[in-house]
Amino acid sequence: MIARYGHCLVALLLVVVAGCGRTDLSELETGDVIPPPPIAADGTHKIRIVGSSTVAPFATTVAERFGATTRFPTPIVETTGTGGGFKTFCQKIGPDRPSISDASRSITESEQALCASNGITDVTALSVGFDGIVLANARSAPPLELSKKDVFLALAAEVPNGQGGFQANPYEKWSAINPDLPNEPIMVLGPPPTSGTRDAFVELGMEQGALAFPDLVALKQSDPDAFKLRSHTIRTDGAWIDLGENDTAIIQSLIKTPTAVGVLGYSFLEQNGDRVQAARLDGVEASFEAIASGEYGLSRSMYIYVKDQNLPLVPGLAEFVREFVSDQAMGPEGYLLEKGLIPLPDDVRIAQQEIAEQLARKSKRETR
Repeated sequence: MIARYGHCLVALLLVVVAGCGRTDLSELETGDVIPPPPIAADGTHKIRIVGSSTVAPFATTVAERFGATTRFPTPIVETTGTGGGFKTFCQKIGPDRPSISDASRSITESEQALCASNGITDVTALSVGFDGIVLANARSAPPLELSKKDVFLALAAEVPNGQGGFQANPYEKWSAINPDLPNEPIMVLGPPPTSGTRDAFVELGMEQGALAFPDLVALKQSDPDAFKLRSHTIRTDGAWIDLGENDTAIIQSLIKTPTAVGVLGYSFLEQNGDRVQAARLDGVEASFEAIASGEYGLSRSMYIYVKDQNLPLVPGLAEFVREFVSDQAMGPEGYLLEKGLIPLPDDVRIAQQEIAEQLARKSKRETR
């Protein structure tokens, strides 16, 4: 049973940073997983966390502080993408298996079914804050003013042909879509299909942009599945380049190629604001306040999913979850705000803390 809470160019990097008893794969561009040692020197099983590259920096920060301030070993954080995280998370129960999956979207029905098929029937979801998806370019390039319609026309595999049908995307330059945009080739660097950022981008950005066309509005009403296919399918002719589960690699590529545009999380923009800038979207700046209020059109929730059946098997799991949702971590003045986290409203944050307390009580009962 899934408990859901909260609101709703190319380089190969193989960087493994080992320290403080932790293998950190957050710098791994491809999203490949290198299995880390699951047992600490004292024989204690470590908490393993997999999933979203957007949530990973927050999870890593909490993990490092948790390891430094408690008697438990520092949790292992692996960046696999939201989809890849759920795939790994849902494989098996056990102390050497992931206990938490970070996610930048909600778990899907098929992912829930995968968990259930492997006996993972008790999973708790907690919302940990908000993030925005930004379309960014280098600060050395002119700032961009984009609409969701522009985004759809730039990236959809097929677009309306003006005669009631569809055609393969003919647009090669931004100025062909909108004369106010640069006379530069469309080159968008973004995450792969396993990424929750990409899922949210096509749902919140491209799908909404498609609704600027009456033919697609009619298609949504008559055949929702066909509409979703039209609005969610990204072109594969080179205008979009998958750059792996690593927003840092996207930022580095944007700096080297000022004509390119990157799709990344707002938290990464915050950490690199001296080098890249976000486009205004439908006239709204990608800001802390606009994302928190929902005014910015690519705002999303971030989650952690906890494997309850691992609570009695992995020491410190309940305590780690409690730390993640604490005021000192994700509150209005918490240390995660320095990493770009946009905090939840007070009542929602308090609700997540109560969920964490319920997990702690459950853990105590099951370990007796």
